[in-house]
Amino acid sequence: MTAAPRHVVFGTGAIGLATLDALRRRGETARLVNRSGHARVSDETEVVAGDARDPAFTTEVARGAAVVYQTLNPPYPEWTAQFPRLQAGVLAAAEASGARLVSMENVYTYGRPAGRVLTEDLPDGAHTKKGQLRGRMARELLAAHDAGRVEVAIGRASDYFGPRGGAQSNLGDRLFPAALAGKTATVLGDPDQPHTYTFIPDIGEGLAVLGEHPDAPGQVWHLPNDPNTRTTRQLVDIVYRQAGHPAGRLRSLPSLALRALGLIDPTMRELVEMQYQFAEPFIVDSTKITNKLGVEATPLEQALADTGRTYSHG
Repeated sequence: MTAAPRHVVFGTGAIGLATLDALRRRGETARLVNRSGHARVSDETEVVAGDARDPAFTTEVARGAAVVYQTLNPPYPEWTAQFPRLQAGVLAAAEASGARLVSMENVYTYGRPAGRVLTEDLPDGAHTKKGQLRGRMARELLAAHDAGRVEVAIGRASDYFGPRGGAQSNLGDRLFPAALAGKTATVLGDPDQPHTYTFIPDIGEGLAVLGEHPDAPGQVWHLPNDPNTRTTRQLVDIVYRQAGHPAGRLRSLPSLALRALGLIDPTMRELVEMQYQFAEPFIVDSTKITNKLGVEATPLEQALADTGRTYSHG
């Protein structure tokens, strides 16, 4: 295998591909890594197949890279078994190549907001098994940075939406096709609580900045969010209006229904413990990355319109 380009992205889901988009806007090339060796990218983008849990493989595939991006995200039921091993493989690759490691995370580690706006300086307070796992993984990365083993920058996003968001997004496949057809959409949790959603292209741009900015390493950064937080219902109404329909027809899937579905669907079962995020105001502040690194969020109405166009165009 030839030496890697400057950038190696582990993971080709929505976030990995958004990171590639941001790098390409800068005129950069990147090597993508996933299990299959295939991704929906142009022919000139190299995609390498392999198991990121294998440090020998990850070290070889990232040899010569300057920045390594960890955007892997195993299915919820496999988090405990797979996620630490995936991170360990990517960490080994970055350390061996002397590359900066940019790690994509979420905000589970803070636990319940309890009336607080979520900021980067909050202590870990997770009460869920997935949040506690995320906290341990983040501490492992920052310890490696503090020990001088590898440069690490961590980016955290709230629930995401946008191009390629698909069924994993609360503002994705359950919303946009219904809005375009004037039918009833389904969302998780209480739609009348303010809730921060992070636009996928803004996540990619934020991760690219964390890979290049001299002040990024050694810190946690919330990836950019529109500071004008809305309720899920307000966002749904915007989507219906943009689709040419009256206010959104909305059905909420409550926790009790999730529990029932979880009896037959492991992913639904894993979603139950995360529903606290939709039971009270859930606001994630990202002024730090805007003020210190100059990364601004796309306004929500524009972001929703951009997402809607990806559905209307197939």
